[in-house]
Amino acid sequence: MICAHDPLASLQLLPPKEVAALVAAGLSTPAAVLEHLPRRYEDRRRFDAFPNQPTALPVCLRGTVIDAALRGFGQGRRFYEVIVMDGSGGVFGSGKITCRWYNMPFINKLLATGHEVIVYGKVKDYNGRLVIDHPEFEVLREDDIAAPIHLERIVPIYKNLSGLAQRRLREIINLLLQQTEAGTLASIRDVEPNTPRYQALSEVHFPLTLEQAQVARRRFAREEFFALQLNVVWRRARYHEQAGRVLGTRTTLLKRFYASLPFDLTAAQKRSIKEIVADLREARPMHRLLQGDVGSGKTFVAMAAMLLAIDTGCQAALMAPTQILAEQHYLTFRRWLEPLGLRVALRTANRDESNHLPLAGDTQIIIGTHALLYDSFAFRDLGLVVIDEQHKFGVAQRAALVSQGLVPDVLVMTATPIPRTLTMTLYGDLDVSVLDEKPPGRGKIVTAVRIAPKQTDVTKFIKSQIADGRQVYLVYPLVEESATLNAESAIEAYAKWQKRLPGCQVGLLHGKLKPEDKEAVMSRFRSGEIAALVATTVIEVGVDVANASVMVLHHAERFGLAQMHQLRGRIGRGTHKGWCILLTDGKNPEGLEKLKILEHSADGFEIAEADLRLRGPGDVLGTAQSGLADLRFSDFLADTALLREARALADAVIAADPDLTGTQRHLRPLIQQRHEGDPHPGAA
Repeated sequence: MICAHDPLASLQLLPPKEVAALVAAGLSTPAAVLEHLPRRYEDRRRFDAFPNQPTALPVCLRGTVIDAALRGFGQGRRFYEVIVMDGSGGVFGSGKITCRWYNMPFINKLLATGHEVIVYGKVKDYNGRLVIDHPEFEVLREDDIAAPIHLERIVPIYKNLSGLAQRRLREIINLLLQQTEAGTLASIRDVEPNTPRYQALSEVHFPLTLEQAQVARRRFAREEFFALQLNVVWRRARYHEQAGRVLGTRTTLLKRFYASLPFDLTAAQKRSIKEIVADLREARPMHRLLQGDVGSGKTFVAMAAMLLAIDTGCQAALMAPTQILAEQHYLTFRRWLEPLGLRVALRTANRDESNHLPLAGDTQIIIGTHALLYDSFAFRDLGLVVIDEQHKFGVAQRAALVSQGLVPDVLVMTATPIPRTLTMTLYGDLDVSVLDEKPPGRGKIVTAVRIAPKQTDVTKFIKSQIADGRQVYLVYPLVEESATLNAESAIEAYAKWQKRLPGCQVGLLHGKLKPEDKEAVMSRFRSGEIAALVATTVIEVGVDVANASVMVLHHAERFGLAQMHQLRGRIGRGTHKGWCILLTDGKNPEGLEKLKILEHSADGFEIAEADLRLRGPGDVLGTAQSGLADLRFSDFLADTALLREARALADAVIAADPDLTGTQRHLRPLIQQRHEGDPHPGAA
């Protein structure tokens, strides 16, 4: 038997070439190899029938290659194509599937006519043929039926490692499970010491049933989430230990602000402001997340927080991710706060604007983009930092702004509702305020999916809305025409809409325009000069035009679910009824399901949960910015009970040993490694 932590190179169990491939992938010990868990499983006791139509979910098919060829298309580009026939001769389905690999000519050395194969992927319709592009595949050998780990069972499928085929990696892991001393596989992350870890590893790699695999994976997910939550609780405790400043004791400006409003704030806004006031009056820095659905009034809550800071004599700053959003905030803040005698400045990358005031010592509110981080000015006394759409900034950017003050209070805001589990995971070190209601008097929004409608009908509806005095957003997924994506672009559509809407001003807005050109277009749209605005998702956040009541999303299936909800939030901001029309060709079953969710729900939090379920957390928030890129078990982030278990364990550990120097000192490496960027703390 071997020790789990001995170097593979010293064990003489594997050929040097295979050891080198494993070490290159960061798997240098048996323990590390066994921690390389399957990313999915195939039930090779039975396979899916060859389908007769496209599939929303991947299928796992077994068949024989009856034709294979290297083909070309346009400008010298090539792809390898094979036709796989069902062994049943088509009794249970179409009988044939075409598989294609683009720009991967080496596939012809691995896959040829006569091979019996297993292929895995989504089936789509391509000019009447059923096709799987870039499927995963494995060539079966004659001895596979006799081999107990490759066929006729639940088979693990791993993330590909350079230099090792799936079947060989499977054999290596099986060998190491048999040869490794069970007692050496313990881990400091293990939160189930009563269940042998060796047993859990055996069941997660080679389960007898899919249910057994899921139970084993959940155990390892709990380990990972425990390490994650331990860091969250640790950071929260360290943040609360800092000595801050007491703000918010004077409320003169806040009362004047309330008196100037021609409407009453919602109960949710008042509740959130009270929570912020309580934070500001603590002798520790505020660290709060304000999240709310589109149109719930986060900006007014941020204004109230800034007024409390300014009344104490310090400055407040708001950082937004785009120039359009920063300028929208600037106009809104000036409208409501300059009558109170407050001085507001704007700082973006475009320095030629007249509203980029010099930041003299008497400037009280500074609004800007990331330009706030790199400008040559220094804040006089930055006491409150507000970061809007904060998930669009990197951790270092947020920290750079905060560092310009002396332990300032921090309020981060998002108009993207975050599922409860992601809030616990990503923002568990923040206090959370939720705006769960919208101000009264907003127009009702009707959302409708339209499958391949006639262009004349769409144009007729838009003309009728413009004739009624309303304004329209026409949103496209692409800026320019694409050679690879079959979708109309904003630039193409702009020329067409100018012809379809004679006598109407049509505008074009996209991310490739110069900042001054973007602002010129938005200014004309706000004033009502432009009746129809052809745009990309650059209008997703911050654009507030009360008279715009129609949103038409072209190729809607190409947008994210939460992204479409954000875009829908650009309408219905006035008293007029709003229309959000989702146009699609209906050929993508998964995309159609997504659109139906949006059609039947206006609840941003419900939509966020559905988006998490459909796409996973990395795509929902962006793995690089959200800190989820390293999670092996991100699919369990929708498991609220599991997150709560992990959080309760972490809370108990820090409560018993706040500095992890006593009874829980063995867990200290989890904190250190996590902060040093180790994606899998405590693997040893």
